[in-house]
Amino acid sequence: MKQEVILSKLILHSSFNETIAEINRINILLPPSPTNLEMDFENYLFPPNGKLVTAIEEISKVKLNPKECEKLSLEDRPIVAYDESINKFSCLEGTAFFTSHSIILAGNNDFIPMNLLTLYFYTRSKEITEKSEFIKYSTDPEMDSQKDCIKDKINFLVNSVPKRSILFIDGPLIGGDVYTFMIHAIERFLGKDIIPIFFVKNSSSNLVTDNTSRLTYKFNSDMHWAYKFLTPGQRTNFFRYVDRNNPKNAKIFCYLKTFDLSPQRVEFHVGTYNKYKEIIPSLMDLIHYMILAQGNLKNPQVRQIAIAEKYARNTLKLVNINKMIRTTGITPTMNQERFGG
Repeated sequence: MKQEVILSKLILHSSFNETIAEINRINILLPPSPTNLEMDFENYLFPPNGKLVTAIEEISKVKLNPKECEKLSLEDRPIVAYDESINKFSCLEGTAFFTSHSIILAGNNDFIPMNLLTLYFYTRSKEITEKSEFIKYSTDPEMDSQKDCIKDKINFLVNSVPKRSILFIDGPLIGGDVYTFMIHAIERFLGKDIIPIFFVKNSSSNLVTDNTSRLTYKFNSDMHWAYKFLTPGQRTNFFRYVDRNNPKNAKIFCYLKTFDLSPQRVEFHVGTYNKYKEIIPSLMDLIHYMILAQGNLKNPQVRQIAIAEKYARNTLKLVNINKMIRTTGITPTMNQERFGG
């Protein structure tokens, strides 16, 4: 199959320039340096009223073989990875979130990057929002920024990732109040024969240990259990977690340990798992191989995600938000001045 021709791109969100102009017009000055922000969904369960079902397989260890990933036709299924980087600007009038959504495609000789830059400003002042359609009223800027981030992320991925791709996504399949956004988008990925796979490196989740009688109260978290249970080059069996009220809201996951370090959780939506069940073992071998290829013992992760992360962080540096609105003036919050640089 002939692969689509993909060119590197830097895309400004449709409201990006307008938001900059309105921040400037309303006389809002963002602080000189932002704080880096991580979208953290691990404080929430997924789904919030779910239950764990271990009927997929018995609790066991599965040896990973990086050579087995050769069974996948990578020429037919290109590997794509996604990560995002977020700068948060806190000022007296509100909060701005400057985000770089980063996709990289593994080409023949190099990686092809595509990045989307977005900027949103949220305020609790209706007087300010009444002055501009691009300034958003919000009583919970953190939550609303998560919703906007996920919507942009989904649309960017669906519109930019080539058909028949293997898509590595840094972060969980989503938890808490915004988990359904990604769930509802899964059919859009599967319709393009895209296999989305989600990775969680740090988690205090105890879905397995709290729901398995012989493990209850013995471990601090699932990651703790998996680290003790596995040896390098192994993964656990797959577990299924499902919403009691809506079986479509479900995920299949396992824990994978490449080095003698904390393991990772690898997640599939149940629809993805069912459709690609025959090649899931080879995909797990591929993931293990890509973590080995990255070879970073301080921060082990899939090589393509590590590269997408670098593009996300460095792309934020291409646009100097403050320079664009330097002619206006307000006072940044004390914490932003102290900790934002």
